[in-house]
Amino acid sequence: MITIYHNPRCSKSRQTLQLLEDRLSKDVEIEIVEYLKSSLTVELLKKITKLLNCSVRDIIRTSEADFKDNNLMDAALSDEELFAAIVKMPKLLQRPIVLNGDKAAIGRPPESVLDIL
Repeated sequence: MITIYHNPRCSKSRQTLQLLEDRLSKDVEIEIVEYLKSSLTVELLKKITKLLNCSVRDIIRTSEADFKDNNLMDAALSDEELFAAIVKMPKLLQRPIVLNGDKAAIGRPPESVLDIL
């Protein structure tokens, strides 16, 4: 099963989902998680960063107003504080994120997810 953390209002997220639907065989299930409606957890975010082999800062959308308004650019903030900020303000999460077993990719550009299929 493939999981996509999806925001239907985001064009890149919609393009990535369409790409998955076009490229995957019909017997591969795609779990669509609208993360703005569901609850993100610190544990899930840690799993995502581990699979992406990146830091928590790499999965934060720095262009969001919440990023600036909450002074999240402060280098003194711990990873735990940043994970908590994403849980509290899920708009901060990069999108879309696709998981396939022990692999993950951020769909920017959408074609980048093809490497994990």
